[in-house]
Amino acid sequence: MYIIFLGAPGAGKGTQAASVARELNLMHIASGDLFRQAVERGDELGSKVKAYIDKGILVPDEITIRVILERVSALDCQDGIILDGFPRNLEQARALDEALKRQNRAIDWVLYIKVSEEELIKRLSGRLICRSCQTSYHSVNSPPKVWDRCDLCGGKLYQRPDDNIKTVKKRLKVYFSETAPLIEDYRRRGKLLEVDGEGSVDNVTRRIINALHKREFIAG
Repeated sequence: MYIIFLGAPGAGKGTQAASVARELNLMHIASGDLFRQAVERGDELGSKVKAYIDKGILVPDEITIRVILERVSALDCQDGIILDGFPRNLEQARALDEALKRQNRAIDWVLYIKVSEEELIKRLSGRLICRSCQTSYHSVNSPPKVWDRCDLCGGKLYQRPDDNIKTVKKRLKVYFSETAPLIEDYRRRGKLLEVDGEGSVDNVTRRIINALHKREFIAG
């Protein structure tokens, strides 16, 4: 089972990818996690990744593809994966297809978690992050028990500079312009499943599982 999760910033694809991966017993591979691990290792690749992250810009396709494909080829991915945050564009998608083809594998489905721009702005502009453990909260939807402190570790909560409304709108514009061709490509190839991403986390998870059931991808 090889599944890709697509969704704009704030769509909840990371949360859903992790939840569905647990339910289907698949390996969850998030590009952001792999970048952080590379930086922590401190090797040559990690240094390159860190340089881009520190500047607040996207890691180039060449490096991103290398990091992801190296992880996908590991033994613990043999029974299937859920990819979260990759691919972001057609070039990355082609590289993934070629790598899987060499292993006699292919992407089965692409889950696109669709959320209105109005809701995305609401979610992102109210987001709070723990400086210590990176747990995410929301000032309206899931506030912490103590306003500026993490429920889990007591760390200080803050709002990322790119979570203000003006920057959020810019980020969404960039995402949709970059990812729209990718979404249409998977749609044309008959691999795209659109799921309504608004509502509770549990409800969205059930919609995703039901969409896979309907395609007879997983047992009923």
